[in-house]
Parts: sequence; structure tokens; C-alpha cells
Amino acid sequence: MKKILNFFDKFEDKLRGHLSKYPIVYTFIGGTAIVLFWRGVWHTADILQDQGGILGWIFYEPINMLIVTVILLATGLFVSYFIGDTILMSGMKGEKKVTDKTAKEVREEEIEIAGLRTTIKEMKKEVDEIKDFVEHVDKEHHHDHGPSTK
Repeated sequence: MKKILNFFDKFEDKLRGHLSKYPIVYTFIGGTAIVLFWRGVWHTADILQDQGGILGWIFYEPINMLIVTVILLATGLFVSYFIGDTILMSGMKGEKKVTDKTAKEVREEEIEIAGLRTTIKEMKKEVDEIKDFVEHVDKEHHHDHGPSTK
């Protein structure tokens, strides 16, 4: 099973890499696949509803909508799917949507992020140096004040 998952993971990476060079073709392939996937889900739900009994009741549209809403809310997918994490976070921060930002604003943001990464790397280096110093002092302290052998 792990080999199969690994194969599809590598296949997906290569295919995505190739298709990303052709964004319009990628959009049509992806859009078509998504529509056909949800068409299959929709028709499967219709078939299950037509079975009647408990399945007919579960897949009856108003009942199904309530069940699915509870599931989406419980899993945290309701809000993120319908308005998206990025839009939610930018609204909370009072920022523009990425699509509303100018190329200059995006570049400035990227430069700021790169600066933050550099600062974090420098801080990590300093923390590592402090840790090494503390370990060195601790070793000397234990060596000088070790148990006496009287």
C-alpha cells in the first residue's frame, strides 16, 4: 500500500510540475475533473435516495443538507471552504485580498517575509551559540565540582 501511495505522490508531483507550465490547459483539465467528480457524487446520492428506507431519508435534500452542514462545521471545513482561510485572515487583519494587491505590494511583502526569515535564522544561530556556551559552562562546573574522592 505504501508503494502505491508513494507512486501516486511522485506521479502527482511530476504531473503538477509539467501542467503548471501550461496554466490554461491545467485549468481546463482540473476544472473538468472537479465537475465530473462532484457530478458522480451527486448522482450517487440520487441513487442512494432512490433506494428508499433509511438511505432515502438520509439523502433527502433538506435532511442531507442539515447532516452535511453539521459535519462541515464539526470538521472546521464550512467556513474555510466557503470563504477561504486567506480571505478570512486578510479580513481579520484588515488587509487587501491577494487579487486586489498590486505587483509592487506583493513584491514588498515578499521582501518583508525574506527579511523575517533572515532574522529568524540569525536568532536561531544566537540561541544555538547560547546553548553551546551554557552546556560548556555546565560541563566545566560539574568537572570542577565533581564528587570528592576522600
